Amino acid sequence: MKKFKVVTLGCRTNQYESQGYADQLRGLGFTPAEEGEAADVCIVNTCTVTESADSSSRHQIRQLLRENAGAKIAVTGCMAESAPEAIRSIGEGIHLVPNGRKEDLVAELFPEEVLPEFKIEAFDGHTRAFVKVQDGCNSFCTYCIIPYVRGRSRSRQVGEVVSEVEGLIANGYKEVVITGINVGDFDGGGRLADLVRAVDRLPGLERLRISSIDPDEVDEDLADAVLNGKTTCPSMHIVLQAGSNIVLKRMNRKYTRQIFLETVEKMVQKNPDFTVTTDIIVGFPGETEADFAETVDVVKKVQFAKIHLFPYSPRKKTRAALYPNQVPQEILKRRKQELLRLAEQTAFGLREKFVGRTMSVLLENSEKEGTLSGHTANFLKVFVDAKGLKPNDLVNCTLLENTPEGLLARC
Repeated sequence: MKKFKVVTLGCRTNQYESQGYADQLRGLGFTPAEEGEAADVCIVNTCTVTESADSSSRHQIRQLLRENAGAKIAVTGCMAESAPEAIRSIGEGIHLVPNGRKEDLVAELFPEEVLPEFKIEAFDGHTRAFVKVQDGCNSFCTYCIIPYVRGRSRSRQVGEVVSEVEGLIANGYKEVVITGINVGDFDGGGRLADLVRAVDRLPGLERLRISSIDPDEVDEDLADAVLNGKTTCPSMHIVLQAGSNIVLKRMNRKYTRQIFLETVEKMVQKNPDFTVTTDIIVGFPGETEADFAETVDVVKKVQFAKIHLFPYSPRKKTRAALYPNQVPQEILKRRKQELLRLAEQTAFGLREKFVGRTMSVLLENSEKEGTLSGHTANFLKVFVDAKGLKPNDLVNCTLLENTPEGLLARC
């Protein structure tokens, strides 16, 4: 049988798109190649948000060229948009597809075939399904290349998203995550709150999350939709990036430290179980020790369930790459390590409050032998004995003990 490989780097939007390619290729009679098995078609969905992402993208392309002689190799994603010549120089025969034609990638590889619609019916290897509802960004943060490689903000229609989620529910998915490059900009026949309510009404759905949003976009309507929904989870990924107003302004973020803290406080006051995850950039140009201390202070105040921490990486074509006072690497590394330790400590302290509680956990595979992992509705990491249980089970568990990796529970 014909075989395919899809390699995905970067964001959840890329993960969604790659699943779309996999579903289309299955519709053409392809099956996924096993580890060590050569493929007839290889797709790399690249990322360019950092230098490290570029390096990983190049490595994956080289590896697929080396291990899959004679295969059709297609490369798309943000690095394909920002550095097409660098990708072409890796090897011959690479079919380059810019972001604007992403959904036509498989059609370009097989122009003679009638293809299934570009949508997802499953989410391979995951118990939660990410559904892309929006693409592009109008914000132009000074550190970010994404508006240049993804284009202006555009949204799918509410009805189209609802139909796709209905298919995922029918295929056994209990949790759906609404995702996009900037979901707060959603405007597809309604605002984001309207979409949340429409998906929340679907029978059979157990959990609904929003992947990432800026604090100023959590208005009263959206807060109401999340806090009072039937399936909406009491947890959100609300982006901080920095705790200093000076740094936020230099980043061209549209909110202040105070707006961030007020947004979190509003959600936690209405539901004390509500938790927040976030993104933070450390070592942004001009970040002083005082600026860094303000970020540390926010982390202590909020007690995030999880922090995605990124050392600042200059990207060509962005204003921040030209800023003076670039933070020396040794200072950047020290601040990163300090924040990582603090993030672990505060997340541990947050989980400690829930020891002894019984909460629902959606199970998935774990790297620890004999166990399954999972998350509570408010996104606390949990480990359970796998005996008698399987991934995608949604079970009530008593949280017994807190560890640095997560909570140990009995179901």
